[in-house]
Amino acid sequence: MINQLCVLVNNTLPNILTKISDDNWYHQRGLYINPIKYYTMSSLLLDIYHKMLDAYGPQYWWPAESKFEMMVGAILTQSASWRNVEIAISNLKSSNSLSPYKIRNIPDKELARLIYSTGYYNAKALKLKSLSQYIKSQFDDDINNMKHVELEKLRKGLLGVYGIGEETADDILLYALEKPVFVIDSYTKRLIDRLDLSPEENNYSNYSALFTENLPDDIKLFQEYHALIVRHAKETCKKNPICKSCCISQICPTGNGIINM
Repeated sequence: MINQLCVLVNNTLPNILTKISDDNWYHQRGLYINPIKYYTMSSLLLDIYHKMLDAYGPQYWWPAESKFEMMVGAILTQSASWRNVEIAISNLKSSNSLSPYKIRNIPDKELARLIYSTGYYNAKALKLKSLSQYIKSQFDDDINNMKHVELEKLRKGLLGVYGIGEETADDILLYALEKPVFVIDSYTKRLIDRLDLSPEENNYSNYSALFTENLPDDIKLFQEYHALIVRHAKETCKKNPICKSCCISQICPTGNGIINM
């Protein structure tokens, strides 16, 4: 039977330390706990990471030939598929327009035409111009200089740019500028909610803190973890999840509940 069970209280960190010696699954305040495993929140998150890595392999994300291309991609991918982003970036490259200077100086209508495939092209053209102007005014078009700015100051500056919200800012910070932030998008929130690990206050910073406060301060880990979550959410943890083929179903209350229905 149960030798020891430290109850998970939802929405508190650190969450759990358990030891269960029975062969059954135990449901404790919304979480199914794996027998014969000790979990801290850190080890739980790392276990999820390694299960996804084993299932999908390295994602090699973000695909780009330059830091600025990553930044452009972070804006263009707003409400757009990555395939359509690739078309737009290819157009920008073909027209020799993929630099802060060129983006600032290309006519608005021409820029909108080049990025038409991503949707909301007029708004996104303005967003790209605003980012390019920010890079010029603050860093004299030298993106390498951005990497030397303290994280919170740089994040605040990006959030002050038209069209850049928290998710886009963190995409830029994590992938282009290699700063230790964790990107929270709809895929990440969906996974965390289904794992019943949602923070009590449902806001961006608390979801992000779940990762940054419980994982090693490792930029490559953050990059790979986020990319794996996106892959997992697109292929398995969809709006209508495919739980029977899920690599983390055994530690997911949603998945375990669906499988055992």
